[in-house]
Amino acid sequence: MALAAVSEDALHAAPPDPALVARARKLLDEVPLIDGHNDLPWELRQRVKNHLGQLDLRADTGHLEKRMHTDIPRLRQGGLGGQFWSVYVPVEVTGADAVVQVLEQIDDVHRLASLYPDVFEIARTADDVVRIHKAGKIASLIGMEGGHSIDNSLGTLRQLYAAGARYMTITHSKNNDWADSATDAPKHGGLTPFGEEVVKEMNRLGMLVDLSHVAPETMKKALAVAQAPVIFSHSSARALDAHPRNVPDDVLALLPQNGGVVMVSFVPSFTSEDVRAWNAVKDGEEARLKTLNPEGPDKVKSELDAWVKTHPAPPATAAQVADHIEHVRKVAGIDHVGIGSDFDGITSTPVDLTGVDTYPVLLAELLRRGWSDEDVKKLAGLNLLRVLRQAEQTAARLQKERPASDALIEELDKAAEKKGAS
Repeated sequence: MALAAVSEDALHAAPPDPALVARARKLLDEVPLIDGHNDLPWELRQRVKNHLGQLDLRADTGHLEKRMHTDIPRLRQGGLGGQFWSVYVPVEVTGADAVVQVLEQIDDVHRLASLYPDVFEIARTADDVVRIHKAGKIASLIGMEGGHSIDNSLGTLRQLYAAGARYMTITHSKNNDWADSATDAPKHGGLTPFGEEVVKEMNRLGMLVDLSHVAPETMKKALAVAQAPVIFSHSSARALDAHPRNVPDDVLALLPQNGGVVMVSFVPSFTSEDVRAWNAVKDGEEARLKTLNPEGPDKVKSELDAWVKTHPAPPATAAQVADHIEHVRKVAGIDHVGIGSDFDGITSTPVDLTGVDTYPVLLAELLRRGWSDEDVKKLAGLNLLRVLRQAEQTAARLQKERPASDALIEELDKAAEKKGAS
């Protein structure tokens, strides 16, 4: 397996300078560090079936048999000020079932704030985030992961916004009925007419349009339609790692005009070209074993586990995450980059970004590279606060200009099909 070259900075293996870590922590007292994506609600759904009292987040969950990335002690240690909690619905769940599952997870976020009122508080606006951070608590925002969760209904979209959702990821790993995913065969040319209407209605509501997971053509179509800044809640730079989930440079170059932000992820396969290549080889080995053992899933698992032991995954590092941050800064500008870890949505992490306590390690690496305090503050949260405020301002204007859309997918998209056929 040929491995990609790694930058000298990415190979920097020395422990972070304690003085730089302390400097990073002080900055996070001044501005809220806002993480774009954490899958704790789905983790709780999988572990305890939404019985939130069965798992104490005041305890260290990193020492559980199946370790977690998030708990209150480590959140405090990491200096987190605001979190978009992801409310994720698998692409296999569709229709009314998808709506139920997303509502149940939104309910989980609200219940977490009730269970730990000294730690979490629901935030719906940028001003809420600032106020909650100043009060010493973590502003809890809600991000819906997967546009199939609205069941092709703008009315459902509006009610999910009313329940607290402040962004929606347009697709997940597969296309939906109105948008193309980065990891599926193109079907819609990016967005259908109804997909464009979804983006317009999100802008009218003040809900952020999240372009993580979508195909490049979907990114460009959404950017052409959007009147408010977009976000990429957990993506990295495709120029450094060719994973289809990452953002190409030609899209990064469009962000200054839109005002949007790429929130760089900690996902090893998005971060390290070596890890991405290793995963491809592993997938090939798994496919081979399934062919040899069509009725033996246990044997496939045991043999694949043995293969992994003899072919361990290469590491991803905080320095490589910093490389992606610096690339986004180079192409799009310092005002268009943020952090979106994907903690508790990933099975592995960079070796030195192992949980929510480690954000200062990443910021210390950037300070080591010469970043100013003001630029670190922009990355940590000021950029995202600006995006939220601009989305709120755009919504206030659009709500004066037009009523809520009552468009139906069968009307818009069938009309477009007829027009294309004529």
